[in-house]
Amino acid sequence: MTRNPGDATIELRLANGAQLFNTLDPFPFSEGDISADAERYIVEWAQDLPKDAPIAITIHLPAPQTAGPPGPDLATALTGWFAAKARSEGHTLREHFRDGRRAFLIGFAGLALCLGISFALTKAFDGPFARIVQESLVIIGWVVIWRPAEMFLYDWLPLLRRQRLYRRLAEARVTVKTVTPGSP
Repeated sequence: MTRNPGDATIELRLANGAQLFNTLDPFPFSEGDISADAERYIVEWAQDLPKDAPIAITIHLPAPQTAGPPGPDLATALTGWFAAKARSEGHTLREHFRDGRRAFLIGFAGLALCLGISFALTKAFDGPFARIVQESLVIIGWVVIWRPAEMFLYDWLPLLRRQRLYRRLAEARVTVKTVTPGSP
């Protein structure tokens, strides 16, 4: 990987363009799946790049051995793949908040029920055992609401971070360079 001022570049040196694609995919080009190893490599490098710099991806390929039909459009394949991943993360984020709202309603009802029972026990009974049951119900009520609160406070941040990274990769400038044998 090289870093020029204001530029965040990920460099890939491949034996051929097919290395980027899932070998089991029946459509191995612009509509196909990027291999898990290639995606992981690109994403890991992108995570280390400056967050405010545009990303450039440079793919180094050997010169073709024979004159034939042009190879796959690697730039379209990569940017399209990461655009789809960004849309998928957006969908996951929306589902997360929908599930969080449902969990909050269930948790709030559970908290209200536990506090209501605790209040009723306070009015009806006195003594150390009743006090233990009352405090236990209060604790259980707060535990019931904990997960929904955690969903809204913390769990959405990694989803948003991944979505932003995938968007940056979808907007990356992809350059394919032909490398002659023996050149750096």
